Amino acid sequence: APRERFPGQSVYHIKWVRWKEENTPVITQNENGPCPLLAIMNVLLLAWKIKLPPMMEIITAEQLMEYLGDYILDAKPKEISEIQRLNYEQNMSDAMAILHKLQTGLDVNVKFTGVRVFEYTPECIVFDLLDIPLYHGWLVDPQVADIVKAVGNCSYNQLVEKIISCKQSDNSELVSEGFVAEQFLNNTATQLTYHGLCELTSAVQEGELCVFFRNNHFSTMTKYKGQLYLLVTDQGFLTEEKVVWESLHNVDGDGNFCDSEFHLRPPSDPETVYRGQQDQIDQDYLMALSLQQEQQNQEINWEQIPEGISDLELAKKLQEEEDRRASQYYQEQEQAAAQVQIAPTTMFVLLMILFSLHKQVQGAASPASGRQSGSNERKRKEPREKEKEKEKNSCVLL
Repeated sequence: APRERFPGQSVYHIKWVRWKEENTPVITQNENGPCPLLAIMNVLLLAWKIKLPPMMEIITAEQLMEYLGDYILDAKPKEISEIQRLNYEQNMSDAMAILHKLQTGLDVNVKFTGVRVFEYTPECIVFDLLDIPLYHGWLVDPQVADIVKAVGNCSYNQLVEKIISCKQSDNSELVSEGFVAEQFLNNTATQLTYHGLCELTSAVQEGELCVFFRNNHFSTMTKYKGQLYLLVTDQGFLTEEKVVWESLHNVDGDGNFCDSEFHLRPPSDPETVYRGQQDQIDQDYLMALSLQQEQQNQEINWEQIPEGISDLELAKKLQEEEDRRASQYYQEQEQAAAQVQIAPTTMFVLLMILFSLHKQVQGAASPASGRQSGSNERKRKEPREKEKEKEKNSCVLL
């Protein structure tokens, strides 16, 4: 296993996709953690700014950090002024200092006024240094005046502090403002609003590769034919070549999966599904008929029972037949449970057949009375026929 080969290290599986006619690696993750390292690396891999050995299957976090560090050093501008060089080197030094945080999470604090507006933190430097745009979509709708007033120019952290402060205030207006702000956070718990989605769609450039921040998670994002897409990095889709991107078209997070060329993953064909279900029903029906026919073939042939057999002997034979069928039934049930899972339709028909069989055997369990009644019926019938014969041959006196 990868973790056994690299004890104590985070290991990621690599998915190779056909991206713009070239085999390109995508780093996947098995946990839905923040991991901005993967989002950044996937941007650079899709832009072919970083190359991995062909058909490499796994990579450690340390190896990813080495690739990223080497890229930062190699990407240093060649022809820049002295001031620009000093500024770049300072940013590079600051970025290297926080590079280790890319594995676990960055301190990113959104502001609700723009899709690229964040409170400045040292962690943001790495995106500037790599020239990778960082976006979010948690915006206040400017047409809702009371929310605009309550949220203002606050960052998320500042807004939480404001809500706590307003709740403790004696000023009813501030209390109301704090309530409105709290309701905004509760109602937009997905951290994406429709106004934010519209602004995001407008701001991201066609074909741009960037990082999208939402719910403390960093995703690689792009725009194709006016539609936003997030890179699918869930390791569960490692072998699904038709699942590469997921559309971002609403705030609920239930996008559509697409392949590397943004073709929707084809859903199951309803006609095929119906045909499969119909075939299963037909097979179930034929199986049930077969079992019913077999049951009928095993019916006791009363004509073959000797005329002079005693009631006790007949009862024994019937009991033996019932025991044999019961044993055969349970044996077949055990084999069926071990080998195949019978469809509900089949099970219902089988139960009805077995119930019918059981009732027939139960009805035959007291045959002596049936045979005796038949014998008595014949005995009663014979005198009546003799009397009729007498009446036919006798004269009627007037």
